[in-house]
Amino acid sequence: MRTSGTIIIRGIVQGVGFRPFVYAKAREFGITGTVKNLGSEVEIHASGERFEEFLEAVSKGTPLSQIDSVDVQNLRGRQTEGFTILESDSGSLSGFIPTDVAICDDCITDIFAQGGRYEGYWATSCVNCGPRYSIINAIPYDRERTSMAEFPMCGACEGEYTDPSCRRHHAQTIACAACGPGLALLRADGTPVAGDPVREAAALLDAGSIVAIRGIGGFHIACIEEAAEVLKRRLGRTEQPLAVMATPEEVERIAIISDEERAILHSRERPIVVLEKRDPVSHPGISNLHTIGCMLPYTGLHYLLFAHLAHPLLIMTSANLPGYPMITDLGIALERLPGEVDYILTHDRRIVNRCDDSVVRDGYIIRLSRGLAPKRAAIDLGDACILGVGPELNANVSIYKGGFCITSPHVGNVRNPQTLAYLKETAERLGGLTGARYDLIVHDLHPQFLSTRYAKEIAEATGAELLAVQHHRAHIAAVTREECVGIAIDGVGYGDDATIWGGEVFAGQVPHLDRVAHLEVVPMPGGDLATRFPERMLYGILPTPEIREMLAARGWSEIELAVLVRQVERGLNVAATSSTGRVLDAAAALLGICRERTYDGEPAMKLETAAHAGKPSAWDLEYRRDGGCEVLSTRSLLAEAYRRSAAGERTEDLAASIQYNIARGVAAMAVRVAEERGIPRVALSGGVAYNRAIRETIVGEVRAAGLEVILNREYPLGDGCISFGQVVYGGSLEE
Repeated sequence: MRTSGTIIIRGIVQGVGFRPFVYAKAREFGITGTVKNLGSEVEIHASGERFEEFLEAVSKGTPLSQIDSVDVQNLRGRQTEGFTILESDSGSLSGFIPTDVAICDDCITDIFAQGGRYEGYWATSCVNCGPRYSIINAIPYDRERTSMAEFPMCGACEGEYTDPSCRRHHAQTIACAACGPGLALLRADGTPVAGDPVREAAALLDAGSIVAIRGIGGFHIACIEEAAEVLKRRLGRTEQPLAVMATPEEVERIAIISDEERAILHSRERPIVVLEKRDPVSHPGISNLHTIGCMLPYTGLHYLLFAHLAHPLLIMTSANLPGYPMITDLGIALERLPGEVDYILTHDRRIVNRCDDSVVRDGYIIRLSRGLAPKRAAIDLGDACILGVGPELNANVSIYKGGFCITSPHVGNVRNPQTLAYLKETAERLGGLTGARYDLIVHDLHPQFLSTRYAKEIAEATGAELLAVQHHRAHIAAVTREECVGIAIDGVGYGDDATIWGGEVFAGQVPHLDRVAHLEVVPMPGGDLATRFPERMLYGILPTPEIREMLAARGWSEIELAVLVRQVERGLNVAATSSTGRVLDAAAALLGICRERTYDGEPAMKLETAAHAGKPSAWDLEYRRDGGCEVLSTRSLLAEAYRRSAAGERTEDLAASIQYNIARGVAAMAVRVAEERGIPRVALSGGVAYNRAIRETIVGEVRAAGLEVILNREYPLGDGCISFGQVVYGGSLEE
């Protein structure tokens, strides 16, 4: 039995209280030696009669750690007296750092303990909770390399920091009211408001004021439900659903919550969870859908606010334009928010890395961000260092190095210089933290994306190879590296033939995925204009006199209709698409559910809400062969919907049937391909798969055929998985 050794523990071991944990275990088992942080690994020199028990204990790690491996070698160096925590060193960078997590129950207790050191202090945290990624400047993760370095510890905090028996032993974020970051309440013009900032902010919110709140990763805009319409009007988002932060009791009251959803709501990641309303038409000022996005308080500041609020619910939305970077700086907030908010509740801890709220629905990630990212996945893609710069919408970046892939938090829509700058900043910061030296840069196939141009810039600067990967193949690569039939259903993606894909079925194994089936290719009159005005999409699919009459009855002028008809007939400024999202848009327009898109996904989301109250029926589906692919006719499907609508069938039933039959049709094509090629599994990805009815129909049809179905629960079903898929695809080519 060993009585000494050098233990190397690799994984996420920074910022998780690992060294204090090891120290405490050494004291418990009578071990002498040292522990040192080496970036992505901890090096422990240990001696003692109970060495084996000590080894077993430290191998389990802390609540926030993620252990990849434990290696025991002969003891290096001389034995020492006692046990010492040594200064950190950079060492390996494969393990990275943990994400920002919610305040723990112990710290919540401290905040509300009368007479305690932390009573009422908004930034209370310990080794088991609080900010990490949002405050770090460099590896290794120690206070002097975070924005907490600007707040020297007072004597009392220093005492706890150095006390092995305290859970704040070596907690880099330790702070109290005497030495830590402070709060201030300002009017929109920057002038201070007297009194306790939290109490005053709560009173103003209760009175109907709109308040910007600086959180862990950026600013939110908050108000009570009664002020929702005012907020939406100020933001110019009159139709867009807003997320809410509420007490657990209030969330239970307004929403239907499964056990899985409840666990996610209360998890240390604390994402926004999209839930079904108990009453589908309730809270229309917050959400005019049958769903509502809910999150629980996750910082000390949130808990203190709710302790003083009379209202159990706050609207809590990011303080930025959709698709743009989250505002993190007070100066920028004072410059941009005065027309939108009445007051600003802010703190003076610098936000180094912005991080928006994560969003989850039915256990599937919609937005990969705070609490869930940076995401680290163990995967063997060879020796090359690879960067995936992502798509255009819902972008992030992924870096592969040495058996691990790190995916950044959500960046946004890379259609503007601000978000492109944020994408570059994120890639550079992650590259620095991981010590990346790129061999391969992977980007989307679309030649005009700003992210594609950025990829070319990096390749030219570094000498790395450049690889373009088709959008939907990246979707499938993010799901599985096994042989599969892959279904990718989403809005848009540049195809091999320069048309816009989005309803695709592939077969093969990454990187060899053949396009074998798809939705019918139809015109998009006006290109991107058809995504904003779905009636254009409707006429592109059904260019009939009946649809022209419908549009005229809805207010289209003769000139507007003449231009639309001419566009479709002559193919002028008309894109071609097989997109599932565009078919759903057209269906929403046909049924009069949504005539103009004011936010991403609006027509399809409103169609889903209408369908929630309907009963689907199976319709006859038409297929044909085109260019070696099987094609599902969406024209015939919408023509059937029009015929039934004209006959007086309920809108809700039609909406449900359109969804059901598209899903049936796509699943049938995938099953036929799987049976022809002897492939036992089907992978499903794409933003349309967030639609529960469509997803469950596809899954049910495929399983009924005796096939396995794979969906990605580790990365978003939507475009937030693309950068990871790009890296996987690139790594597969390297093998």
